[in-house]
Amino acid sequence: MKTAHLIGICGIGMSATALLLKQDGFAVSGSDADCYGPPKGILDRAGIVPTLGYAPENIPQDVDLVVIGRNAKLLPSENGEVRSAYDRHLNIRSFPEVLGDITKDRSNLVVAGSYGKSTTTSIIAHILRHAGVDAGYFIGAEPIRSATLPAPSNIGTAPVFVLEGDEYPSGHDDPRAKFMHLHPHDVVLTAVVHDHVNIYPTYEDYTKPFHDLLAGVPDGGQVVVCAEEPGALKIARESSARVVTYGVDTGDYHASDIRIGARSGFTLKGPDGLSVELETALLGRHNIENIVAAGACLLSRKLVDASALRAAVADFAGVRRKLDNIALGSAVPVYEGFGSSYEKARSAIEAIQLHFPGHRLVVVFEPHTFGWRNRANLYWYDDVFAGADLTWVAAPATQGAGTHAQLAGEDILERVRASGIAAEPYDPAKLSNVVDSLGAGDVVLILTSGDLNGSLDAFSASVAGRFAEA
Repeated sequence: MKTAHLIGICGIGMSATALLLKQDGFAVSGSDADCYGPPKGILDRAGIVPTLGYAPENIPQDVDLVVIGRNAKLLPSENGEVRSAYDRHLNIRSFPEVLGDITKDRSNLVVAGSYGKSTTTSIIAHILRHAGVDAGYFIGAEPIRSATLPAPSNIGTAPVFVLEGDEYPSGHDDPRAKFMHLHPHDVVLTAVVHDHVNIYPTYEDYTKPFHDLLAGVPDGGQVVVCAEEPGALKIARESSARVVTYGVDTGDYHASDIRIGARSGFTLKGPDGLSVELETALLGRHNIENIVAAGACLLSRKLVDASALRAAVADFAGVRRKLDNIALGSAVPVYEGFGSSYEKARSAIEAIQLHFPGHRLVVVFEPHTFGWRNRANLYWYDDVFAGADLTWVAAPATQGAGTHAQLAGEDILERVRASGIAAEPYDPAKLSNVVDSLGAGDVVLILTSGDLNGSLDAFSASVAGRFAEA
């Protein structure tokens, strides 16, 4: 049996890759500094037990493949296990290279863009599998577990393979965007809005990988692009691929008669008189847009019919950290939004306002990504929390602070307060201060790509304990 060892296995992308390797016939081992949250559950359910702590002896002597993550702690100069892999001249790959290797003979459908990737990938994979198509898939987040999506990846047996494609560099020694390894047949392009400023200093730098991705779409392939995001639409129309557009209000496929509620409904309109009534438990107009993207992709290719689409969308449970309520049983709901960028934060806030009109909105925010911590983006705080009644701001993450002009917590608090939004420092040691600020009828929105400095679970449990429903 072939063997694979993953260094940094407890990242969400690496753990999902480990599942695919195991399904592809590899005996899988791995190591990491720690393992918690969704990746721990993913690996536990797959029967993969990571070694905690890095050491050269973690690597099996007869290993066929070593996969190294891009975590800052995984440089050869910093990590003895990584250095040993290079010194032994082993077969070293990044996880996007592995995804490309595993799917090289499949018909790949790659979902790319600045936001909406994980949810759109999940919806497409769910619809196909709900319709009886054993599609392979890879999602860079954890879908809420269901019969169709029991894990963030599955190798499947059908020709189609659905992949979330990220523009972040593939590895420490491979600056190519991850999605450049995925040889797409079709691409769904959600948005191209400047992000990852520590990697792509200018908008032109950021857009280049997306141009390169679409240049790789073969004859007969197509690009399904959001008609309402100018950057993505421009890049798609500059490519030579067939273009299909979608949007909430405009596009070849779009929504009409939107009805917002505990379960929202709308009519999907499309070419040749297409009209499909859809219902979803997902929150926000941005998720209606994601559903329309999935419908445009699958219906334009005739991979499912309207009836299968309707049944699958109604049954889709969502994605962890994408506006799921993490304080079930609490009269004060706590929704977690993956607030890794300005656009994602705004979409989450607007969704809560849309579904909870008249309710007091309390935001708990952690500036975890480089974008939020970069002084060049301080202006984001002028209106990002518009609509919130109170914002608690955690201390900025410090990893990689020396690579850019790092903001301090006080800088952020001062700017938010200047915008007219009440803001207070979030202290993980003083959770009672935050819980005491809440009252009946409030809604809490957590915006972070981290874990609130280790206090995320404790915070949601504290709220649920204080406001337990009778």
